[in-house]
Amino acid sequence: MADHERLEAMLDRKLRRLLKKSGVRHAAMGAMSGDGQFHWTGAVGDARHDGSEMTNETPFMTASVTKLFIAAGILCLHESGQIDIEKPAAEFLPAGLMDGIHSYKGTDYSNKITVEHLLTHSSGIPDWLEDRPKSGKSMIEQILLEEDRLISVPDLLEPLKEKYTPLFSPSDLSAQKVKIRYSDTNFQILSAILEHQFGEGVDVVFDKLFFQPLDLNNTFLPYGDSLEQRGGADFWFAKKPFRRPLLTASFRDLYSTSDDLLKFMRALIEGDVFKDRQTAKIMSKKWNRFSFPLDAAAMRLPSWPIQYGAGMMRWKLPRLYSPFWDIPAVVGHTGVTGSWLFYCPDYDLYLCGAVSQLYQAPLPFRLVPNILNQREVKRGFAKESG
Repeated sequence: MADHERLEAMLDRKLRRLLKKSGVRHAAMGAMSGDGQFHWTGAVGDARHDGSEMTNETPFMTASVTKLFIAAGILCLHESGQIDIEKPAAEFLPAGLMDGIHSYKGTDYSNKITVEHLLTHSSGIPDWLEDRPKSGKSMIEQILLEEDRLISVPDLLEPLKEKYTPLFSPSDLSAQKVKIRYSDTNFQILSAILEHQFGEGVDVVFDKLFFQPLDLNNTFLPYGDSLEQRGGADFWFAKKPFRRPLLTASFRDLYSTSDDLLKFMRALIEGDVFKDRQTAKIMSKKWNRFSFPLDAAAMRLPSWPIQYGAGMMRWKLPRLYSPFWDIPAVVGHTGVTGSWLFYCPDYDLYLCGAVSQLYQAPLPFRLVPNILNQREVKRGFAKESG
């Protein structure tokens, strides 16, 4: 059994040191053992630009950690027979939405891209935020200069159809080596599938599938006035807080707390969010490794040595970077705001957190292995895992 007091003290030190990182105004962290006997959360710093205090109850932007929820929602539809992830996504979307999204080297793959291609980032569709069109700025560069506005899924897809070249043809998912490239567009389309199949907004879908059943009382999508009403923390671009509610809603990313994220991840790993617990294994059925980033956009997106399943990352610090310690792998997801939600199977340990700073997106890949390598963790959990 872990020495809980020493473990909590170590985690608290790690948490407070995050405030020394460039641009970090607040930080939140959480850890929980699989058996529930250890459960710790902490929060420090200024939640918002007005100096209000960050607490364990303050929801923060989870960014692409939301992909775990989206993928779980899609798999709920799959297990019920409402969709088939091996079939073209166009079959489960409003008519014409996928038309023209993927024409590569003279072949139109738009209506051949499957739901599974989207889940596994093997579609070849460019990233709507980070990739640049044939001429001009990327969307993320434009957003910094634009007025606040709401961007619907059809709105974000239209420029991709007109001004972007697909990255590659949709991969053969039966191949031993599957080509993948991270693209948020894939999951924007998956969100559209959820809305179309349920006939309701993703916020309502998530509420029915996850928030209510799991008592995730501090997790929400920032639609309308919900962000202000529920006291959501700011996230920052360098030294500036991002205070554009319509654009924030356009990212379709959740706000949550450490407690809620740990609760969701445990339910996901154990299969409790599905009717059939075996459905959860689809997310980790096959791991494909991202290539080494060769273009500017790819260098800002998740890439080598991360592996990706179906809506879930698998990551292990290469032995090259840790020659003296074999640090175990984790599965879960990170987000561009320096957010993370991971499960370590070897230690049966859940870890989450965020620093709400877009210039600290790589931070979880340094922090999480560092935590797993601490003697308080190894003594407490490595032995128990056998």
